[in-house]
Amino acid sequence: QSKGQVLQGHSDEVTSIAFSGDSKRLASGSWDDTVRIWDTMTGQAVGEPLQVHSDGGNCIAFSRDGSLLVSGSEDQTIQLWNAHSGEPIGEPWRGHLHYVSSVAISPDNKRVVSGSWDKSVRVWDIATGEAIGEPLRGHTHLINCVAFFTDGARVVSGSSDNTIRIWDSKTGEALGEPLKGHLAPVKSV
Repeated sequence: QSKGQVLQGHSDEVTSIAFSGDSKRLASGSWDDTVRIWDTMTGQAVGEPLQVHSDGGNCIAFSRDGSLLVSGSEDQTIQLWNAHSGEPIGEPWRGHLHYVSSVAISPDNKRVVSGSWDKSVRVWDIATGEAIGEPLRGHTHLINCVAFFTDGARVVSGSSDNTIRIWDSKTGEALGEPLKGHLAPVKSV
């Protein structure tokens, strides 16, 4: 038997969810090309659906302090949002050549890391919306997941090449060899 509330509002499959740091809000991305923010206490949508992507909200993440939300899409773009007002911050960021499959915000709210089906990881400057350096390359298959280490100095990526890689988030340099051991795609890090 299901407990709790059913949050209704998307008109197509929900592809991603993320909780704010204080767990008071939940964001959801959907193939209906929207991102929605929900109040976890009431189950009600907060404001109107966020719509900037032209092809699905594939992945989303809150900043640790809950002030920012970032979304990545099948339209190959990344959008930063004010998580309180629901307003987009600047224009969508472009640079990936395929679906953006995973995004994360650094602990200091200064950078975003993204992974894509184009087999690359990118680090972005939140203040400018520009990619920092060249794409991080080394995976031989699509990227499924990315995350910042708690110190923000390193990022980690998991891929359908069955490996995990660790990168210096400031220089883009790969740290050590790929971590091997999984016998199938790495879906979460």
